[in-house]
Amino acid sequence: MLELATYEGGKRLRGSVYLSIAMSALAALVIWIYPSYSEAFDEDELFQAMPDAMLRLFDLQTMASLEGFLAFELYVFGWIIMLGLYVAYLGAGTVADDVERGRLDITLSLPISRARLVSEKFAALAVPIVVVNVVTPVVVYGSAAAIDEPIAAADLAAVHLLSIPYLFACAGIGLAASVAVDRTGIAQRIALGVTFGLFLLESLVTDTDYEDAGLVGPSRHYDPNEILLDGTYDLASVAVLVAMTLALLVGSVLWFRRRDV
Repeated sequence: MLELATYEGGKRLRGSVYLSIAMSALAALVIWIYPSYSEAFDEDELFQAMPDAMLRLFDLQTMASLEGFLAFELYVFGWIIMLGLYVAYLGAGTVADDVERGRLDITLSLPISRARLVSEKFAALAVPIVVVNVVTPVVVYGSAAAIDEPIAAADLAAVHLLSIPYLFACAGIGLAASVAVDRTGIAQRIALGVTFGLFLLESLVTDTDYEDAGLVGPSRHYDPNEILLDGTYDLASVAVLVAMTLALLVGSVLWFRRRDV
């Protein structure tokens, strides 16, 4: 069991290490520049100079503390946007790439069902999602201590642990695109467009009469500010993200089982 997931996950290991190094370097850079930033800018003047739409878009609450600075510079920009788009992009290639390259017939000639194929290829995306969330917090914690701005280990662990359901939900969007079309490039563009479009929708309808429309966006259910600044963890949102992921996975399996490839 899980031979396909193990094989696919192994192929993703090297890229996951490179991804972790890149995100760790970004985290170290953000923390390194924080002391200079906090001394050079007045937060009230900065907030007054920024448009309200931008404040809502990036959920910018405060940059007077390292936690607030990290929430904006690293976790909203780096995790919610960059990593969310990246795993959606990866998910979009899980099935469509094999279809486009003609490898799927060979795989399906083995004693493996279409449902298992889709599920295990999706499960292999756990490798980059987990690796980046194990390596980066170690760098964040050490870098924060190095500049004498210690960060609560429990909150730091939580912001990474709770990002995993969010990233899987984004990967699920990519998977749905991957089984819907045969061309990898088209699937990837669909996944990127939908994922970023949902982020924009959720951000722009916040605090408006249409706020409930943002519930369909995965980013509504992962709030780094709430975790790092308030130390509160919304487990109900985690359940929503898990439900989103399962719905996308089941829907992708059902769709792929009915497709001619």
